[in-house]
Amino acid sequence: MAAVKDVFQALDRLAPFGTQLDFDNAGFLAGRSEREVRKILVALDITQAVAEEAGRWGADLIVSHHPVIFHPVKAVTDRDETGRVLLALIENRISAICAHTNLDAAQGGVNDRLAAALELASPVPFEAEHIGRMGQAHRRGLPVREYAAFVKDRLNAAGVRFVDGGRPVEQVAVGGGSCGSMLHEAVESGCDTFVTADVKYDVFLEAKALGLNLLDAGHYATEQVVCPALVDFLQKEFPAVQVRLSEVHREVYESV
Repeated sequence: MAAVKDVFQALDRLAPFGTQLDFDNAGFLAGRSEREVRKILVALDITQAVAEEAGRWGADLIVSHHPVIFHPVKAVTDRDETGRVLLALIENRISAICAHTNLDAAQGGVNDRLAAALELASPVPFEAEHIGRMGQAHRRGLPVREYAAFVKDRLNAAGVRFVDGGRPVEQVAVGGGSCGSMLHEAVESGCDTFVTADVKYDVFLEAKALGLNLLDAGHYATEQVVCPALVDFLQKEFPAVQVRLSEVHREVYESV
């Protein structure tokens, strides 16, 4: 049977942890490296609900995209959410491996899966750290409102906020999660449309001034696309291990 360290090594081959950005805290973040793994739960985040789901199922390991520990932890108690999550992991002897910005950039990672979900043709990186991807739209020339409806449907997003830059959708850039800071890279790469998440008001204003169609499909929707791929990868790497996608974790907000 596989051990936690074996799963870490497999994920390191898929998305080398050494490629994570400086601010990140991806890696093996909780548990014992030699612990045997019979069941792996995959989720975008390790929330308390996800940790409890893993405990009920008898999982030995959770593999997530977002780090369960991101900021320095000074105490592990039930007085805050991080402490409650870590206690749930510890008390149920569940380990945690989190692949974050390294999985954003990896071949077959978040942004490749996002590009595939939106049916971009021949996607390639469009900025220096290889976080984003760009390619031709599945149907060239669509108005941005119609393209936003397509994005919402393809990503099963709660909603899509967008600004119309005044151009039909032809060349599309994508950046899963909070990639509003990559606005200028998208424009400089010749894209007329950028799909990302967590866009601030001033960034929408800037996109409008630049003549860029900017779509915010939500952090969860633009990154959850990688989780089924992680399930498939881990199941192929460890056929004797049960691997499944979290059934309780979903978009945290609703739209009317």
